Amino acid sequence: MARYVLALPRLLVGTNNRGMGRLLSSASDTVPVRAETRTELGGAVEQPVFSRSSIGTFFQDRPLLKNPFLEDALLQKYLSRNLPPQALGTMGADLAEFGERIVTELDALGLQSAGYERAYGEWSRVYQMCKIYLYSPSAGLYTCPLAMTDGAAKVMESLGMPWPVEKAFRRLTSRDPRQFWTSGQWMTERRGGSDVANGTETVALPQADGTHKLYGFKWFTSATDADVTLTLGRVLDAHGQSKQGSRGLSLFYAEVRDPQGNLNGIEIQRLKDKLGTRQVPTAELLLDGLPAHRISDEGRGVASIANMLTITRIHNTVSAVAAMRRIIQLGREYATKRFVFGKFLRDHALHVQTMARMEVETRAAFLLLMEVCRLLGREESRLASELELHMLRLLTPVAKLYTGKQAVAVVSEGLECFGGQGYMEDTGLPRLLRDAQVLSIWEGTTNILSLDVLRSLAKSRGQVLEAFFTDVKVKLEAATGNQALAPSVTAVESALYRLGKFVQVAAHKAPGYLELAARDLSYSLARIYMGALLIEHGAWEGASNSDVYATARWCEQDLCTVASKESSGCYNPETPNMDAMLVYEASPLITPSA
Repeated sequence: MARYVLALPRLLVGTNNRGMGRLLSSASDTVPVRAETRTELGGAVEQPVFSRSSIGTFFQDRPLLKNPFLEDALLQKYLSRNLPPQALGTMGADLAEFGERIVTELDALGLQSAGYERAYGEWSRVYQMCKIYLYSPSAGLYTCPLAMTDGAAKVMESLGMPWPVEKAFRRLTSRDPRQFWTSGQWMTERRGGSDVANGTETVALPQADGTHKLYGFKWFTSATDADVTLTLGRVLDAHGQSKQGSRGLSLFYAEVRDPQGNLNGIEIQRLKDKLGTRQVPTAELLLDGLPAHRISDEGRGVASIANMLTITRIHNTVSAVAAMRRIIQLGREYATKRFVFGKFLRDHALHVQTMARMEVETRAAFLLLMEVCRLLGREESRLASELELHMLRLLTPVAKLYTGKQAVAVVSEGLECFGGQGYMEDTGLPRLLRDAQVLSIWEGTTNILSLDVLRSLAKSRGQVLEAFFTDVKVKLEAATGNQALAPSVTAVESALYRLGKFVQVAAHKAPGYLELAARDLSYSLARIYMGALLIEHGAWEGASNSDVYATARWCEQDLCTVASKESSGCYNPETPNMDAMLVYEASPLITPSA
């Protein structure tokens, strides 16, 4: 029975891209209209019971998904601005063909290996993430196990690959669907998710051959139907004892099934009933002697998964930006067909204004995503400067936390663009919103990632923040003398100055002060940097008026909320007690009358 439960979701996800879910290939993934079947010319042909049911679930033309690469002007301009001509020619042609295949076939697309073959040198990660960005909304969430597979491969590459890890790495990065494996990520236990140092109870019993057997309960295992997994555990000494805290954790590699295809010391307790991402099987698992290989130094498990978190958080950002882009692509196409109040939606200024605001959010998010991917490619090619390494460390959590929130807001707004149809399950649209909600939770909630941002500042003794100020100023220099961008430059410069003043104030406060400001600080870093990226792009000679306009709209908002909140007293010493009083205010006692 356990094997059946595990195998069933595999049909929905697959490990070789076959049988993948379709998402909105014509606002599709619909529930079929009731039909009766009759035989015609030797084949079964479905005939609708009601003559008008052939129009489908929309009572008008559905939005048509076109080639997502050719429809994405910003992506094309970004590549034109940054890539060497020869790489641009081959990569552009490949992405155009890839975009066409997304809307026509969804099979044998080859995604994961691109990041490790490094055919485009420092731009290989940009190339890989462009493909995933285009593919993600149509992937039936197959990009989720791809993210964990990429993260596992990154860890293996960074730690070294003795057998059998070398064999697994070749499979995790293979283009051959018959050889390709996916990896799970089994870190979360009953006592907590992000706090793995104190929440991990799984123990590893050493074996005579140098391997280990794992015993423990995994409360949330992503991609339960994966071929292999990475997980944390505490090595038991000769007395059956283990170290507590992060110093006791080591990283292990394990194969989910034995050579006969049976679960390998694993018992499935139940599948999780989730708000969204239901196409990816997630389960509670009991590890009862799972054979495993320790791949980190003993006690270095938490440090060893840092590279995995970088990769999976970038994938999270890709999914967020891709979801925003897809809902806009569908919404703007739908607006050319939906006729209401005497004209098409595209001719209603208020409707187009709303979509324009969504577009501004998406453009800023896209440029932030591409910058993180560029920095990752530079780091992996060993070309990154010290400043670039600091920026990669800072921007990875910033991009993940900010775009996760953006995706929920933009996709929610996007559903309104379809009116009542946006609320109907048979259009496939509501699932976009449910699936987007995981983006601000998986791999660290907004608050957890905000604290991670603080750790990056503290660990580098301020060098990360110094790199941020330097990099923003360099990007603003690209717009020197550009009058159209001058107001935007002034806005970012002002925000950067206010951020600097806040940092000076925070440096003389108790440690709890900055922790209370962590979320607003992260938002400010994101907005300022996205403004700088929009300005840099808008100053490019190939930029359009739309690029400049988008920059102006972005820079109209409060780019440094942490300074605004500081001036209003949000981080004062009495604030936590006042917040607690507000949240936990007791209901008033009302004495009933006699």
